[in-house]
Amino acid sequence: MKILVTGATGLVGTSLVSALAEDGHVVCRLIRPGRKNEDGAHGAFDVTWNPDTGELGGAAVGAEAVVNLAGASIAGGRWTDARKHVLRASRVDFTRALVSALGKMTAKPDVFLHASAIGFYGNRGDEILTEASAPGQGFLSELAKDWETEALRAEEFRTRVVLLRFGIILGKKGGALEKMALPFRFGVGGRIGSGRQWMSWVALQDVVQIIRLALTNREMRGPINVVSPDPVRNEEFSKELARALHRPAILPAPAFALRFAMGEMADGMLLASQRVIPEKLAAAGYKFSGEKLSRTLYEILGTQ
Repeated sequence: MKILVTGATGLVGTSLVSALAEDGHVVCRLIRPGRKNEDGAHGAFDVTWNPDTGELGGAAVGAEAVVNLAGASIAGGRWTDARKHVLRASRVDFTRALVSALGKMTAKPDVFLHASAIGFYGNRGDEILTEASAPGQGFLSELAKDWETEALRAEEFRTRVVLLRFGIILGKKGGALEKMALPFRFGVGGRIGSGRQWMSWVALQDVVQIIRLALTNREMRGPINVVSPDPVRNEEFSKELARALHRPAILPAPAFALRFAMGEMADGMLLASQRVIPEKLAAAGYKFSGEKLSRTLYEILGTQ
């Protein structure tokens, strides 16, 4: 299969490109003009893509699948108006341009896998959330809704669209876990706020496997919650993280301090509660390799 991948150098993209190439697929990493990828996974090559003009390199012709993982880091800076504009442009505008470019191809891709996030559901307390749950409120929810709307436009040319709503992705290098582990490594970690908020997480290895499954399983379409079936409260997550690192978890981060330091981002990311269940993956019979948090954290952090 010939597969186009955006965001190929990110946490998920790097692992995915290598895995797909090892599977024997032809992987095309879409990059902006003038940029080069240095990691060079075997079996993958770069195709120029300019989202500002909509120009897609000729080597993309014949692609049967597209995996759209592009988007500026949500946690990359305080959510000023300027930063929000960057986050929207890198997701909503980028996806709009990509789908428009795909629509101009003579042979359209069979499947379009689109990265989204459980931020779609907003702050929902103890409510159990499935793919059928309504969207929430707030900046992240609005961003996710608009992002997904642009991806669904690909259905107009009969491409199967899968909306991958990622939870907190746990991997060895980079991503959320590296940032969360840092204060614990220095012995100053602890719960965030009350610690009662739910955290829905997923191991990076499962993310890659689920994307592989979604590429070939024609029954999978629409929103898919890419999360472990074992969501936990922040207090439990903090204790398990501390245990895996052999560090204490005794210094909580007060909500008022987080709001002072981070503004709107504190409520949108750190203090929000999302108890998300992978209902569609369960129905498809998917077996998680990282099903329990304690084991997953030990496997990731045990050798560090």
